[in-house]
Amino acid sequence: MRICVYAASSAQVAPEFHAAANSLGKLIAGSGATLVYGGGSQGLMGAVADGALSQGGTVIGILPKFMADLEWGHPGLTHLDLVEDMRERKHKLLSGSDAVIALPGGCGTLEELFEAITLKRLGLYFNPIVLLNTRNFYAPLQAFMQQVIEEKFMNSEHAAMWSLVDSVEAVLPTIQATPRWREDARDYAVVR
Repeated sequence: MRICVYAASSAQVAPEFHAAANSLGKLIAGSGATLVYGGGSQGLMGAVADGALSQGGTVIGILPKFMADLEWGHPGLTHLDLVEDMRERKHKLLSGSDAVIALPGGCGTLEELFEAITLKRLGLYFNPIVLLNTRNFYAPLQAFMQQVIEEKFMNSEHAAMWSLVDSVEAVLPTIQATPRWREDARDYAVVR
């Protein structure tokens, strides 16, 4: 299994975020899955990679060349794939992934998350998307997305495109319990 993790690079966030990311990396490695992430060494990106590597896991980083030039890449990965730009990075992160996990993060993490959700809505991505709700981080987003559905910008079926979990321990069981997204997703992608 190949699990894509979206994560922030900020080193200034609360320690609970770093601890959760590190624990998630350990659990992914312990399950035998491959971790694919943004390739950074700082913040939650570094923590999730370090967690997986500490357990002997396979960790693949996808890093734009300009970030490598700034020495933002993690030096100890199983494989570091250098790409031209952020667009190619997002494509490579999601392509071939069997699941997506979004850790708390800023605009980059949210952009990646929303692209995955959008592609799922359009029937172009069919695998689980899990939001790790450390410190209740994603609760406001969950409420906002419910409002989006209530205001008829999305159909009620779309609420099932992602799962919100409150603990690291719930992530892998949630991935395993989530069925493949419906093949007829395009039939209700547009709100009619």
